[in-house]
Amino acid sequence: MFEKILIANRGEIALRVIRAAREMGIKTVAVHSTADADAMHVRMADESVCIGPPSSSESYLSIPSIIAACEVTGAQAIHPGYGFLSENANFVQIVEDHGLTFIGPSAEHIRIMGDKITAKDTMKALGVPCVPGSEGGVATLKQAQALCAEIGFPVIVKATAGGGGRGMKVAQSATELEKAFLTARSEAKAAFGNDEVYIEKYLTTPRHIEIQVFGDGKGRAVHLGERDCSLQRRHQKVLEEAPGPCITAEERARIGKICADACANIQYRGAGTIEFLYEKGEFFFIEMNTRLQVEHPVTEAIFGVDLVQEQIRVAEGLPMSFTQDDLIINGHAIEVRINAEKLPDFAPRPGRITQFHAPGGLGVRMDSALYDGYKIPPYYDSLIAKLIVHGKDRHSALRRLARALGELIVDGVDTTVPLFHALLQEDDIQSGNYNIHWLEHWLETNLRD
Repeated sequence: MFEKILIANRGEIALRVIRAAREMGIKTVAVHSTADADAMHVRMADESVCIGPPSSSESYLSIPSIIAACEVTGAQAIHPGYGFLSENANFVQIVEDHGLTFIGPSAEHIRIMGDKITAKDTMKALGVPCVPGSEGGVATLKQAQALCAEIGFPVIVKATAGGGGRGMKVAQSATELEKAFLTARSEAKAAFGNDEVYIEKYLTTPRHIEIQVFGDGKGRAVHLGERDCSLQRRHQKVLEEAPGPCITAEERARIGKICADACANIQYRGAGTIEFLYEKGEFFFIEMNTRLQVEHPVTEAIFGVDLVQEQIRVAEGLPMSFTQDDLIINGHAIEVRINAEKLPDFAPRPGRITQFHAPGGLGVRMDSALYDGYKIPPYYDSLIAKLIVHGKDRHSALRRLARALGELIVDGVDTTVPLFHALLQEDDIQSGNYNIHWLEHWLETNLRD
């Protein structure tokens, strides 16, 4: 068993890993920038090391500083959380070259899945259904026009190294293709230093369904059902729930087995999420995230497992603590992401928390690093809390979410809490009748200046 691990992250996810490690009897090391000296994860860890100034590039993304923090504290392994260096294959290789353990997948798997084209080709070869589109990068407008004539419009042009909605443009017709193609390439070059793009058929009313997978790195893998993450704004998830309100048990078993078999085949290690667009009973692969997801708590709620502890176990070479037959869905769970942002434009609003009260009671979980007097720094992501509820069914989970939101107090900064109060009044949300475009349309009508 590891005696000490370092968490190469901040905020609620760093605190989440610290809690899991503490229950396993493992000591923890927090790293922090000068802006996070008073952060909760620093207070809760057994040790802490300042690794640089506020800028992420000089602190949380500084690989030499993180490796040095391991060396001075004697940490044997690194948990990356999500974001920052969690899907950086070069970081994983450097960690292992220094005789440390990376709590996550191999550098090879991160590298394969980090490139959208390679990931799609790999998944297709493993029998995972994919969206019709280009076999690789599309270099010229002429090639794009020929492909679109074959698969039909609408299409979406995507950066191969993209993420977070950047380098993605939709063309509804042949007349829109040139602008979409050139704009996507320009955005990709600016954001990722790589202007390569690929093209896929654009589904008009899909849902975003993701399958949670977990492998031991030795050829054994399982799936933990699906999460519906269709409520999105600018390709950023806002609310997630599990199981998906539109997925049947038969569909879950079918696509889950395909995903688990694919991970077993490549000897995938640790937690991963295979994301799909789902429309009219069909699943189409879009990407794989080789890390813990922000929304992992809803899966933990319905299966009664601790995915972080499981990550640590398999990183040590231990077997998974459950089999596929052990994984039986219990009830329904919903997570809402609470950001320090001002509606209706969702502009970040960092500042000092004058009062914070987390909701409680049966089936309520609050993942947050907030406390009274904490000053949210302006340098990082605006996510400040995740509220997760669990009920015997979707109806009871929605009612519990409404009750918990009513108890939550976050004073001193603007937050997105009012958005969720409003959404819970909508019939489509209550019935689960929504797709990835629903929230954008709703916001245009309901949250105007």
